[in-house]
Amino acid sequence: MSTTIPSDLVDLLERPLFGSLGTVRLDDTVQVNPMWFEWDGEQVQFTHTSTRVKYRNLQRNPAMSLLVTDPDDAMRYVELRGALAEVVSDPTGAFYVRLGKRYGNADQQPPPDSPDRVILVMDVRTVTRH
Repeated sequence: MSTTIPSDLVDLLERPLFGSLGTVRLDDTVQVNPMWFEWDGEQVQFTHTSTRVKYRNLQRNPAMSLLVTDPDDAMRYVELRGALAEVVSDPTGAFYVRLGKRYGNADQQPPPDSPDRVILVMDVRTVTRH
């Protein structure tokens, strides 16, 4: 395991694929949700709100894991394990709009919950693959 994304799997992070984001709940069970994301070559960013359970999970325990699976080959995947590094306020929903466009909605508008929007920034510490 390393923190380097294998070159043959970089496309899974560059393509607009949904990732499965795991966080640790208050009762120490794992919560996994499909998420839009953006990878900048070092960190992963997600749009979220400060009013949901996933946000509270990460405030209590910053551990997180992202699994991205190739839709054409379910046995080809990359898993990024790490921790919440930063929470950036996004009260206009600009990052949500950017991700919406990345995922194919050219007319994406800010969501109604924009005042509560944040960008969750994940530091990648371990990469596993298949």
